[in-house]
Amino acid sequence: MSQVAALPAPGGFARFCREFWWFGLKEARACIFAGSFFVVLALSTKLPLGPLPRYDFILLAALLIQGLLIATRLESWDEVKTISLFHLLGFALEVFKTHPAIGSWHYPEFAYSKVLGVPLYSGFMYAAVASYMAQAWRIMDLRLTGYPSYWLSLPLCGAIYLNFFTHHFLPDLRWLLIGATVLVFARTRVYFHPLATPRWMPMPIAFVLIGFFVWLAENIATFFRAWQYPEQAAGWTLVHWGKISSWGLLVILSFIVIADLKHLKARRAKSG
Repeated sequence: MSQVAALPAPGGFARFCREFWWFGLKEARACIFAGSFFVVLALSTKLPLGPLPRYDFILLAALLIQGLLIATRLESWDEVKTISLFHLLGFALEVFKTHPAIGSWHYPEFAYSKVLGVPLYSGFMYAAVASYMAQAWRIMDLRLTGYPSYWLSLPLCGAIYLNFFTHHFLPDLRWLLIGATVLVFARTRVYFHPLATPRWMPMPIAFVLIGFFVWLAENIATFFRAWQYPEQAAGWTLVHWGKISSWGLLVILSFIVIADLKHLKARRAKSG
C-alpha cells in the first residue's frame, strides 16, 4: 500500500525518515515482479531477438521470472494460485477489449503465443498488480479494520468487473461504482508496518494512490510498446488522465478478491 504522509512518531524527524526509508524498501520488494517485468519490456525493444517474436520473448521472460520467484521462495504457491486467477480475469477482459468491434487497444505485432488476438504475456500485467498486493500484504503485515461484509464486497467486485464490459453498450457506471466503494469502505482502515510501529490510512485513499501509480506504470508499459492505444498509433503519447479511474477500479477489484480470499483461508484455518 502507498503511505499517506503521517505525523512523525515520538522520536522526531529522524524516526520519520527512517520509517519512510524502510517503507520505500518494502514497497520496492513488493514490486519485484512488476519491476522485473518493466526491465523485460525495455530489453525487448533493444535486444536482437532474431526470429523470436518480441511478444514471445516477453512471455518466456515473464515465465522465467515467475519461476525464479517461486524457486527462491520470494513468492508462495498460495500467492501464485491467487495471481493465476488474475491471469484468467485479465485474459477474458483483453479478448473483449481488443476485439475489432471494441478496439479499446491492440497488440499490433506478430507472435506465436497470441490467442484470439491477445498475446499470453498480457495476463502477467494484471498478475503484476495482484502480485504487488499479495507481497505488500505479507511484507507490510497488513491488517484491516472495519472491513465490509461479503454481501457488500463481492457484489461490488462483480459489478466493477462487469462494467469494464457493459459500458461499451450501456451507461458507464464507473463514477457510481467509485461512490459506492467510498461508502462501502468508509469505515475501513488498512494498518501496515514500515518498522515496528503500525501506521494506517483510510482504505479509499489507498485505492486512489495505488490506482495513480498503476497509471504511471501504464505509461511506462505503453512507452515500451507492451500494447498500444489507438491514439498512440502515430507515436507514443501520455495515457489520458481518465484512465486513472479505470485503474482505480481495477485496484479495488483486485484488493477485494485478495482480501476476501485471505479472510476465507483464515476462517478455514480456524475451523480446521
